Formats: sequence, structure tokens, C-alpha cells
Amino acid sequence: MNWSVFEGLLSGVNKYSTAFGRIWLSLVFIFRLLVYVVAAERVWSDDHKDFDCNTLQPGCTNVCFDHFFPVSHIRLWALQLILVTCPSLLVIMHVAYREAKAQRLREAGGGSCGRHIYANPGKKRGGLWWTYLLSLVFKAGVDVVFLYIFYRLYRNYSLPRLVKCELPPCPNVVDCFISRPTEKNIFTLFMVVTACVCVVLSLVEAAYLIGKR
Repeated sequence: MNWSVFEGLLSGVNKYSTAFGRIWLSLVFIFRLLVYVVAAERVWSDDHKDFDCNTLQPGCTNVCFDHFFPVSHIRLWALQLILVTCPSLLVIMHVAYREAKAQRLREAGGGSCGRHIYANPGKKRGGLWWTYLLSLVFKAGVDVVFLYIFYRLYRNYSLPRLVKCELPPCPNVVDCFISRPTEKNIFTLFMVVTACVCVVLSLVEAAYLIGKR
């Protein structure tokens, strides 16, 4: 993936955001996306390879790993980051559409002031205002949903050092050991906290827009 292109698309929404939106975008790109790319992927790169169970029974380790890790943290975070940034791209598309429409009006001589419709992000109007507001609700909703998914899959957002598995074809109760659980718990806590901060920022910005309206 070309991350520079992705960064350019996300930064393009900055000029249409409030101060809360700019903080949100910086938090997502610096503290979530870059941490995911630079560090988190490497931390989870050995999650299956170094998941050791004290048995030589064929298939037991794979079954136990699938039971305790139905979906990898890293894949859930990737999906979460994709979904949480899509609304910002929709805002950019909406603005581009309205600017193209204003340009056509100017060329036809019927809208010489069209370029001033969204020059100030604090004076969004009409459909653009609703698009921006709905994007905030959607972003907050995505983060809340994924926080709930993580909580349901991994109770209290933590990984134990030792798990006991007795699923077939394991011959009996076997002990399985997770690789680097402390490091993974630290990154999990970091991603959960940043997601919570992003939810708060989105809700505060939505309240700010409604108040200014």
C-alpha cells in the first residue's frame, strides 16, 4: 500500500475540519496508523508461529490457537482503521463535488461567489454540514463497535501468559503459551486508549457543530 497517497488523502480534509477534527486526524494518523505500521504488525507477526502447546498431537496447536484467537488483533485494527477513515474521504468527495458544481456555475456566469461556500469550515451549510456531522457519528460508532468486539473476543483487552485447551484432537487438557504477552498487552492498551480518545473527540466535535448551527 502507498502510505504517502493515503496520507495525502487524509490531510486533504484538514482544511474542512474544525480544531477538534484536526486533532482527531493527527491522533489517528500519528498515534494509530503509524504505530500500527511501524510496531504493531511486527509484534503480532509471530503470534501463530510461537504459540506453543505442550503436546505433539497433530492439529491440537492449530485448533487451540483458532479457539483463543478467532480473529487476529492486527487484522481487526486494520479493518477498524480503514472504516474509521472512510467518512473523512466521503467529506472530501462531497466538497469536491460542490466545488466542481460551483466552478460550472462560475463558468456559466451564474455563481461568481460559489467558491466561498466552504472556504470557512466553521460555516458549513446544507448537505455538506450533514455529511460532516454524519461522518463524525459514523467514526465514533465504528470505534465503539470495535472496542466492544475486542472486549468480547479478548476479555478486558488482555492476553494471559498461559491458556488451557481441551478441544479435540487434543488428547487431554494441554497448556499453551502465548508469545510476548506483556508487549502485546501494552500495544493493545495503547490502541484502546487512543480509540477512546478519538470517540470523545468525535462526539465533542459533533456537539460543537450542532451548537454552532
